[in-house]
Amino acid sequence: MREIRIFEAFAGYGSQLLAMRRLERDFPDAFKTVPVGFSEIEPAAIKAYHALHGEVRSYGDISKINWVEVPDFDLFTMSSPCQDFSQAGLQRGGEEGSGTRSSLLWECSRAIETKRPRYILFENVAALVSRKFIKGFNKWQERLEGFGYKNFAQLMNAKDYGCPQNRLRIFMVSILRTEGDPEPAYHFP
Repeated sequence: MREIRIFEAFAGYGSQLLAMRRLERDFPDAFKTVPVGFSEIEPAAIKAYHALHGEVRSYGDISKINWVEVPDFDLFTMSSPCQDFSQAGLQRGGEEGSGTRSSLLWECSRAIETKRPRYILFENVAALVSRKFIKGFNKWQERLEGFGYKNFAQLMNAKDYGCPQNRLRIFMVSILRTEGDPEPAYHFP
């Protein structure tokens, strides 16, 4: 059975790990999820994460992590702060170096460049791909392509997947191209 080592950035209570564990339960012979760490700064969220997932190491502030010291991982998940993209927020954006909470997305570059995970899962509010912020989202995709990833992005609404709320989000799955392997492909459900 294949192990998938996961690191969750901006983890909150660990919803991506919960989803992976649900898939594990539904496909028991396919893979086993092994959390190697997470990044989170909110004390209540860290406490909730540990209550749900046990004593997985919290590396704290994403901007202060020495990625060389973090164990290797296959899947890097990130739902970076959305407040500066969201229509409910101030819409200050997330340009690299801007100092907004949403600009913390760019801190993930160091993790990706150092650890080279096979897969990246990104999720954020739909406003990120609006006319106002699409240039930044495209720049992020170009950054990942420069690291050797192929990106697959799609707007998805929770109501279309059995959740009783209208919650539109952008999802992007990025797969590392490796020599000798076929061109990566991904299809959203």
